[in-house]
Amino acid sequence: MPRPVRQIRAAHDERTITVYQAFSPEIAGPAAELGSFPAAFNRERMTWIKPSFLWMMYRSDWGRSAGQERVLAVTIRRQGFEWALGQAELSGYEAELHRSRQEWRRAVRRAPARVQWDPERNLALQPQRCRSLQLGLRGEAVERYLDEWIERIEDVSALAERVRLERDAALLPAERPYPLPAELAARIGADG
Repeated sequence: MPRPVRQIRAAHDERTITVYQAFSPEIAGPAAELGSFPAAFNRERMTWIKPSFLWMMYRSDWGRSAGQERVLAVTIRRQGFEWALGQAELSGYEAELHRSRQEWRRAVRRAPARVQWDPERNLALQPQRCRSLQLGLRGEAVERYLDEWIERIEDVSALAERVRLERDAALLPAERPYPLPAELAARIGADG
């Protein structure tokens, strides 16, 4: 059976899910060392978390983009992740999910979280048919992420470089379908 187009795939267990972000060494170093983000982290802007390791590799060019030289695996509580999904609006208008463009625009301005579905990537960082979730957090969602949801932060920059050089799928984090309650799947336009 073919993989659903819009499906969250992630490393997760019964309590947590791992998401990825890339930062400058000034943010990532202290975050990995302390297990929380330092005061230099800007709480006022939207921050995007990505359950897909390969999508983060694409976005950060394997941790080689300016300001994204260090890749972090952030393990957060599923309860928080699902709260954010439940508060999220899609980044783009979709007629089958929104009553009108105007209503969608109002909802996006108010929402503390935003969902975007982008093409998943393979080991060569080429786009795939299936989509990968990006979850943007702002306002209350950023505060909860930083102060309540984080269980641990690990610097996986060395892993990113090793995967880039070896192109060995066996090195990738084990990502599997994330079980979404039906109402959350419908809210964010997920297929399964």
